[in-house]
Amino acid sequence: MIGETESTQRSARSELVITRIFDVPRELVWKAWTDPRHFMRWWGPKDFTAPFCEIDLRVGGRYLNCMRSPDGHEYWTTGVYREIVPLEKLVYTDSFGDEEGNVVSAAYYGMSPDFPRETLVTVTFEDYDGKTKMTLRHSDLPAGEMSEQTGTGWNESFDKLARNLTKKEKPA
Repeated sequence: MIGETESTQRSARSELVITRIFDVPRELVWKAWTDPRHFMRWWGPKDFTAPFCEIDLRVGGRYLNCMRSPDGHEYWTTGVYREIVPLEKLVYTDSFGDEEGNVVSAAYYGMSPDFPRETLVTVTFEDYDGKTKMTLRHSDLPAGEMSEQTGTGWNESFDKLARNLTKKEKPA
């Protein structure tokens, strides 16, 4: 099972749900989300790079990430960790940002101003038949095209994550 994507519509907002199974221990998938050096290896859609990642992994701690498109445009995201259960769950806010970590409107990047200034991401990690089952829930997305584009971006990122995870790495 490479991955499943499910989109649940809720009036004008939607929740994107993506489940992936990775053939590595849960500790490695957790590390990919929580260690900036690992995060930068897979963050961003196909052909994007992640030149910057800062993670303050504690409840109330902030993160700041940058992904760079093939033509050199940079897109920054920031948020605050709301819940952390080591090796099991991450809950954080997600917003577009500038390189200083200030929250900005999606319009700052030429996107629809209807995109909310803050969404919520929940990622869970479970042992699954000797592998790791990871489920992402991205809520408060606008229904329609923006939600679909967000799903495409996550899935392309997770394809990169799958390629970057190896059993040879040492868990954190």
